[in-house]
Amino acid sequence: MKALTPRLVLAICLFTMYSTHVSAQHTTENSGKISPAVVEKILNTDPFEFILIMKTQADLGAASEIHGKEAKGKFVYETLASFAENSQKDLKLQLENDQVYFKSFWVTNAILVKGDAILLNKLAERTDVLKIVANSTIHKVDVVSSIPDFNRDVTIPWGIDSIHAPAVWALGYQGQGAVVGGEDTGYEWEHPAIKNQYRGWDGASVDHNYNWHDAIHAVDWHNDYDNPCGLNLQAPCDDYGHGTHTMGTMVGKEGDIEIGVAPQAKWIGERNMERGWGNLASYLESFEWFIAPTDLSNENPDPAQAPHVINNSWYCAVEEGCDPTNFSLMEEVVNNVKASGIVVVASAGNDGPACNTIMFPPALFENSFTIGAVDFLMDAASFSSRGNTQVNGIELIKPNVSAPGVDVLSSIPGDQYAYFSGTSMAGPHVAGTVALMISANPSLAGEVDLIENILEETAQPAFTFDGCGDDVSTSLPNNTFGFGIIDAFAAVQKSLLATATSAPVDPSYIRVSISPDLNQVIVQILRSNETGVFQLYNLMGQKSKDLILQPGSNSIHLSSLTGGVYLYRVNSGNKVVSGKLLKQ
Repeated sequence: MKALTPRLVLAICLFTMYSTHVSAQHTTENSGKISPAVVEKILNTDPFEFILIMKTQADLGAASEIHGKEAKGKFVYETLASFAENSQKDLKLQLENDQVYFKSFWVTNAILVKGDAILLNKLAERTDVLKIVANSTIHKVDVVSSIPDFNRDVTIPWGIDSIHAPAVWALGYQGQGAVVGGEDTGYEWEHPAIKNQYRGWDGASVDHNYNWHDAIHAVDWHNDYDNPCGLNLQAPCDDYGHGTHTMGTMVGKEGDIEIGVAPQAKWIGERNMERGWGNLASYLESFEWFIAPTDLSNENPDPAQAPHVINNSWYCAVEEGCDPTNFSLMEEVVNNVKASGIVVVASAGNDGPACNTIMFPPALFENSFTIGAVDFLMDAASFSSRGNTQVNGIELIKPNVSAPGVDVLSSIPGDQYAYFSGTSMAGPHVAGTVALMISANPSLAGEVDLIENILEETAQPAFTFDGCGDDVSTSLPNNTFGFGIIDAFAAVQKSLLATATSAPVDPSYIRVSISPDLNQVIVQILRSNETGVFQLYNLMGQKSKDLILQPGSNSIHLSSLTGGVYLYRVNSGNKVVSGKLLKQ
């Protein structure tokens, strides 16, 4: 146990004396509710911020029985919002009468309050308040190294190639139909590598409603000059450069510079850090917005606008004010975001190679999909944090999987590019892969457990002698790599096979039927002026057939094929139909 500092001892003494004077009857009960981090702030004479965690939380158990991203998201949003509104009604009335600043949250049932010790003690007496925690500081996952790129001699970075993303593109799946979200230091949305993928840009005009949110409303105390982007932004801006780099790895493409895993996915974003620093309130605000994005006036929330996956390349550390009293609040938020059908990708951290270094939210939570980093030799990066983790007395093997995170080429502000290293760079590879999977099989949208299982099952196994947790040299998963290194091509193949039937066919364009003996495929192009292309691949990505289709009925014979599972793709006009067949 860490020894108390003189300052903290003094704070506790002052608070004890003050509480005794204000309400001797309830001091003991209140002190059990109030976290030590809040107690320490009582030394300040100015009002300070703290967060009230309500005693009751909404039950989202029914969400697991709902299928379909929009239906799941709608249920979670409406349940959380209505529960918070009803349970916070009396407390908000008291705060309004006391004329103090407060902000209500529904992503978890909590309220941010700015007040003094008198108000703190008064609120702690309420029976509907479970706990009072500090508005802690949140910090990004640091970039281990960065190298400006002045002489690019590659068009596809090694990381994109190593996870076999180009093989997925060759199948016709580049992220179209999927939406990725990022909460970071902001984004330079007009960078040519990510502009066309921004959901708010249609090629001629821009609309930031439902596509951008700024959770930064003041300059953080760590920074001593005005923010270069400003505050309460109505349009995306990156005040640090970190966010633009992570987004480039998810979706980036400029001409033949293909830096993104899913270059046809759309993206939306938030700023939850002020030059790399944030607080618990900005964290809550950001995740809340992703469940049900709003317009620029923070009105009219719409869960149908939510992303399929969120990248989180940041962490909240103890030395920055985040302590275990906040962990349950953060975990509740992550659980609720996942319940709404959104994959929560979290970087493991850069405190390796020691064991038990995945110790900060959100990476340490069970429902965060935690990502370690590897280098171009497919070895674990020396800085990549290792497991295992312990939350609420439960040990977890972490990370879940690993991805490229050393010398990753991506976009940075100023229309430039640079090589960054860190688990911050590994997470976006996984978020982009989720977009490819949903692009290939839209029915996966909202099925978070299934998506995560596929990523784990198709990862390239990687073993370790680190010996973290109970790991031995044959452990899989293990606390260094998780289940292994992601393989986007294998994940997409399994995603296509995950449906009971082939992908839906648009009857106004294409019909595909397979003969009972699996020796013939009939493809009908129903538009008289449209031709098409039929392509057939085995599970190694090797093309077996590539045929031009004419309007009308086309017969493709398969009798010469060897036995096995094949993936087919039909492209006609702007429609793509894909599916699988098993040749005996």
